[in-house]
Amino acid sequence: MRIGKVIGTVTPGRIHPALVGAQLKIVVPLAFNDLTGDHPVYVKNDYQAADSSDSQKEIHRRPGAELVVYDELSAGIGQWVAFSEGAEASMAFYPNNKPIDAYAGLILDTIEIDEATVQSLCNKK
Repeated sequence: MRIGKVIGTVTPGRIHPALVGAQLKIVVPLAFNDLTGDHPVYVKNDYQAADSSDSQKEIHRRPGAELVVYDELSAGIGQWVAFSEGAEASMAFYPNNKPIDAYAGLILDTIEIDEATVQSLCNKK
């Protein structure tokens, strides 16, 4: 599972019958930096470094990092969700298959990250 932030909703004109009753959300996957605040940690997942000369590395989202996620939980814009992708996304509905590539399984209220872990990652080069 990955963590992402809901930034929008998709409203299709027509929809596959298996998807009726849920919503489609636009989600931006979050990197470790997004979860820990201002710590200078570089996480390569869906991101790229703008400049590697400083100890503080600026992170920029690559175009196309957003994805459409199947959501039965009615997550609101700005909320964090835990989502799975690929074949794992449809496993929540086994044995009935749904034509989805990403599924929001949780709405996250809080995330706790151990400060010692954050510091050890910040000190690595």
